[in-house]
Amino acid sequence: MVTLAEVARHAGVSASTVSYVLSGKRSISATTRDRVERSIEELGYHPNAGARALASSRSNIIALMMPLRTDMYVPVMMEIALAVATTARTHGYDVLLLTGEEGPAAVRRVAGSGLADAMILMDVELLDARLPLVREAGRPAVLIGLPADTTGLTCVDLDFAATGALCAEHLAELGHREIAVIGEAAAVYERHTGFAERTVEGLRRRARELGLRTLHRPCEGGYASLAGTLARIFGERPGTTGLVVQNEHAIDPLLSLLREQGRAVPEDVSVVAVCPEQVALQASVRLTSVAIPAQEMGRRAVELVMEKLEGRGRPRSTLLPPELTVRASSGPPPARG
Repeated sequence: MVTLAEVARHAGVSASTVSYVLSGKRSISATTRDRVERSIEELGYHPNAGARALASSRSNIIALMMPLRTDMYVPVMMEIALAVATTARTHGYDVLLLTGEEGPAAVRRVAGSGLADAMILMDVELLDARLPLVREAGRPAVLIGLPADTTGLTCVDLDFAATGALCAEHLAELGHREIAVIGEAAAVYERHTGFAERTVEGLRRRARELGLRTLHRPCEGGYASLAGTLARIFGERPGTTGLVVQNEHAIDPLLSLLREQGRAVPEDVSVVAVCPEQVALQASVRLTSVAIPAQEMGRRAVELVMEKLEGRGRPRSTLLPPELTVRASSGPPPARG
């Protein structure tokens, strides 16, 4: 492994000069800096995290707080995490993944130590208990998610309120008048998780404007749970002809149950999903869907963190516009006899 001293000898400068070039703590002439940087590149020198921290008072680590819960769809979260990690590497940063449900304790641990230079928080709730500490800590932080109060915070997320509205508009344009939302597990709404509540809120608001009747039912996602949820929906609203699904675990059981009940998709019931693209394409009926831009959210979060670390970032919210792709699962409602 190449050492800092070897880089110094190769460049014909002192070890301290190499250190200053790496840390930026002192002004170095452009000629000397270029010579040192060429030596670093030619020798393939990579300062370890400890050396970087000593040289620059930075760890070059971003803490990604991603609580892993059984009621959340882990593949989407992991796709976001992978995008965060790969983008961070392009900036010379590593990612420390914190998956425990620690809440404020995790923020306190990172902020009170040199563990990481910045934080990215996922699974954001509308009234997230972590946020007062994030505001007080003064450490660069970005949220992948949108809380109720974004004052002083930098956030990036899919515009889930607009997503819900887009689903309602699509079904209304096809002629549906009664629609139901098969949502996430009840615990997700009990925690007031931002993405889930905002989707339902946006759909209900737009549905009222369009004169649609709506019903929202949380669902655990398994076959038995979905069977009960469907029975409730059609028992309470037998005229329901459009279903919006925001629960990846529920998609396959839903299509199976509709088929078993003799309800054809989309001739009898239209289905619109909020889910990753591959889930929509791999379903037994190719689903009309709004995709979750997981990679884009992860990439944007890191770019916003880097702006903050460079002293350029101001608090702001970035909402990615939803895109609905029409496929085989949605069509006009059946003609009423």
